Amino acid sequence: MKRPLIVQKFGGTSVGSVERIHSVAEHVIRAKQTGNQVVVVVSAMSGETNRLVELAKQVDKVPNVRELDVLLSAGEQISMALLSMTLSKLGHAAISLTGGQARIMTNNNHNNATISHIDTSIIDEHLAQDKIVIVAGFQGINEVGDITTLGRGGSDTTAVTLQVP
Repeated sequence: MKRPLIVQKFGGTSVGSVERIHSVAEHVIRAKQTGNQVVVVVSAMSGETNRLVELAKQVDKVPNVRELDVLLSAGEQISMALLSMTLSKLGHAAISLTGGQARIMTNNNHNNATISHIDTSIIDEHLAQDKIVIVAGFQGINEVGDITTLGRGGSDTTAVTLQVP
């Protein structure tokens, strides 16, 4: 029998430090221990996206939108990897997935993309192996494989979209 699926989303303040990531991991573990399959969507650490935007603007006042998406997606990737490492250290199988690895497909509108669909087969495969799946929010890929970002609130959008069967 398939266990219930819970999608949890943690914003930048929640993953803003290693100590806070540890607290998030404990929260995730409690959800799994109650018999659920768990997918976690994370934002970049508090302030990280703004820091990356400022770096880009130091290079070019109007950064190339494609390259800005590549840069900004790194923030969520840091959070997802640190959370996955923490969960593993605490004895729970976990895997982190970028938007592209999670097969979150978007249109071509860099810096403000829209999710067109999600192929959840990879996520489902990991859940079937009893892993906690951590997905980078705020990002996906377009039909040519370029990283795209979803704009403000993009991690929330990712979490909501993953909840819809």
